[in-house]
Formats: sequence, structure tokens, C-alpha cells
Amino acid sequence: MKIGDKVRFLSEIGGGRVAGFQGKDIVLVEDEDGFQVPMRRSEVVVIGQENYDTSHVVELKAPTNLPTKGKAPTNLPQKGEAMYAEDSCASKASPFGGRLVGASERKGGEQLSAYLAFVPIDVKELTQTRFETYFVNDSNYYMHFTYMSAEGNSWRLRSTDEVEPNTKLFIEEFGREDLNGMERIAVQLLPYKREKPFLMKSPVDVQLRVDAVKFYKLHTFQENDFFEQPALLYTIIKDDTPVRSLVIDAQQLKQSMYGKDASNAESSSAATSPSRERQEGPSQIVVDLHADALLDTTQGMTASDILNYQLDVFRRTLKNYEKKKGTRIIFIHGKGEGVLRKALVNELQYRYKHYTYQDASFQEYGYGATQVTIK
Repeated sequence: MKIGDKVRFLSEIGGGRVAGFQGKDIVLVEDEDGFQVPMRRSEVVVIGQENYDTSHVVELKAPTNLPTKGKAPTNLPQKGEAMYAEDSCASKASPFGGRLVGASERKGGEQLSAYLAFVPIDVKELTQTRFETYFVNDSNYYMHFTYMSAEGNSWRLRSTDEVEPNTKLFIEEFGREDLNGMERIAVQLLPYKREKPFLMKSPVDVQLRVDAVKFYKLHTFQENDFFEQPALLYTIIKDDTPVRSLVIDAQQLKQSMYGKDASNAESSSAATSPSRERQEGPSQIVVDLHADALLDTTQGMTASDILNYQLDVFRRTLKNYEKKKGTRIIFIHGKGEGVLRKALVNELQYRYKHYTYQDASFQEYGYGATQVTIK
């Protein structure tokens, strides 16, 4: 399919000529009135070539040299080979290059695994390239998902769709100018099977923090099983275990802090803090930013993920006390290599210039705490 080809729609009446492409999966079809309609490749066909390979649904032929009884097969497809359909949008080395048609379910696919993938369109021009977002379904279940980004305390729906088993689905294309609006993202998904019994799986609701800095570093994008080119993968669920949310749920944290009395703690200023803190005196708050004090486990989190989580607690704490002038907040960060302290100082120097800060009392907190005074 190329620009200028005359095409018709498969799922609805209409058609036109190909005016261009968006990413690898979207065709811009110009109708007779001059309007350009975005359509998926799988939903259009070139007129006169009705048997044109839609690049998405590929019938799979059964192997002709099946083994005789007692002999091991010699031509069983390996991961990423003939058992999986391939298309022009996917890696030839990927088991997710197209939809599985008429094939048996993948061994090991009964446990849910899904990923959000960010793929540079031109990894060789990383400073200028745009990026594509994909939903990767690495399981034998269908998944209906919603993909959202945070806007303040609200959420904006970016995409919702159904992904077939053992496939990936293009969601959107974006540039670095869009990254500020993608700092916090959420994915909700509902797994199920069609036309056969299946074990019920729990719905998944995961919030993730996207580090914009990663999109400027070449080593961020790694070789993987799903794409021919390097990609940045964020795990949504792995082997039936959803990834631990990297965004603080204030209500859950409050319950863990106050137990059954959480609902009665609204009147307490400490209850509004998104961290494990304690109040020492009427105008002094102590917040422990050590990872083991904030998180039950750091399994699956990188050092960068943990640092971002700690900084998020720091920012939210300052936000909660911004109207309480004169309040002193002690942030315990420890000595270590000083990475967290440097990050806090950087925030205070450039983002919170109106607050004053100093080393906290050496006698009480050693050399691993910083005091911030709300002005």
C-alpha cells in the first residue's frame, strides 16, 4: 500500500485514496470531499487487490511433516518463528508480530503478562525522533484496556481498545514536547477468553511514573523479545502479579498508618501527609524518606524508580504544608552516597526557592537529615 492507492473500507461503507501514513499502523484516507480519515491498515484494502495482505491477520498453515508416534517433531517453530503471524509493523524475531490465527495457545501463556512499550521511530536520531506507544499482551487471554495520563487530580483517557492474545497493539505517536503530560500514567485492564472456559483473573489497575529523562538516553532503549528495534518497556503485570504502583495512594497509605482510625484522622495535619511521618512539637514534622520506611518492598524497582518515589513523597509533603507558615519539616534521607540529598537540594534551589533549608540537628538526626522551613 502506497500514497495514491485507491482503497475501500472493510468494516464500513466508504473509501478514497491513500494520502499518507501516521506511524506504522494508521493510514490517512482522503475521501471525495477532501477530508482525511485515519484508519487502521487492517480496516482498508487496495481496490483491485482484495486478497492484499492486510499485515495483521495471517492464516497459519499446519506443518506438513508432523512427527510419527514416538518421534520428536523436527520442525516445531521456535519463539518468534512460524507459529506466530508476522506483519510489516512488527519484528521478524518477535512472537507478537501479528494475531494468532488457528494456532494453539502458547505454552506458559496462562499467566498474565502485559507491558507498555515506548519505541523510538528512529533510534539513530534520538535527539530528534518521535516515539510510538504500544500495548503488549504476552498471554493467552484477551485484554480490554484503558490507557490514561494524569492532569492534576484528574485523568485524561488516551486510548481504550481490545488486544488479542499474544499480540501487541499500536496506541499512539508522540514527541518529547508531550512528555510533561505523561509524567503519571495509569493502565486498567480486564482479561478474559472467548468461546471457551477459562480461569477468572482479577482486573488490573496500575499507575506508573514515566521518567522523561530516559527518553534522552540511548541506553534506556533495550533489545527485547517484542520488537526488532530497541524499546523502553514498563511492566503492567508479570506472571499474574501486577507491578507495584509507583504513585502514592494516599488513602491506602493513610490506612496503613492509622489502621481502622484512618477515617477519624482527617482533622490531623499529619494525616494529610503522603509519607510515614511523625509530629514532634506543634510546628515540627519528621518525614523518613528511606525506601524501607516508605515501601513494603522494592522488588522490581530500579534505583531511579525508588528515587522518583522518594522525591514524590518530598513534593507532596511540602504541598500539604504549604499554607502552614513557620512549619519545620525534617526530611531524613541518610548519608549513603548523597544521591537523595543532592536531589532534594536541587528541588529546594530551583523549585522551592521561597522555602529555607539547612542541615537538621546533628545531635538528633546525625548527618543524614535536612530541615525545611515553610515560608
